[in-house]
Amino acid sequence: MTTFTKTLQNRRSIYDLGHNVTLSNEELTALIKEAIKESPTAFNAQSTRAVILFGDAHEKLWEMTEEALRPLTPAEAFPNTQNKLAGFKKCYGTVLFFKDTDIIKNLQEQFTLYADNFPDWSEQSNGIATANTWVALTEQGLGANLQHYNPVIDEAVAKEWNIPSNWKLRSQLVFGSPETPAGEKEYMNDEDRFRVFN
Repeated sequence: MTTFTKTLQNRRSIYDLGHNVTLSNEELTALIKEAIKESPTAFNAQSTRAVILFGDAHEKLWEMTEEALRPLTPAEAFPNTQNKLAGFKKCYGTVLFFKDTDIIKNLQEQFTLYADNFPDWSEQSNGIATANTWVALTEQGLGANLQHYNPVIDEAVAKEWNIPSNWKLRSQLVFGSPETPAGEKEYMNDEDRFRVFN
């Protein structure tokens, strides 16, 4: 196993995350930017956008999420939702991943033969950027988990942080120091996933 695949193996969904982070916010920001910038995109579109939240801004996101979910969640189930969101709020930070829909529209107009594919390719590149960011944080000894509260929080997020209307929220990567390790991961049989031909 290479160092890279070992880091991939260590990249897990960890939910018990804390503030025992030795990197500064500036170092974390540089790391996240670099991971996104070095992620490949179809036609070099670079359609992934990110908003990095620390401190009060990070906590504000999860307070807003709770308020957005309150009227949508049955009263008897809401305490469980609150507990889950409180877990995200106590983490160190969150990266909001967006895609720039204007980039996609421009490419669709320029390359009509591939027009139907550009939204899918943008999602793929967004996923790669998200995964690369996650792995980069893992390599630095941090943990993370990926959430998808879009589109429930889209409007509140856009208003709070003045997000351009052409940025569409895709996911929220919560990160911090791993306080409890992830459980054992189960893998399906290789025979059901892979085919190799020579």
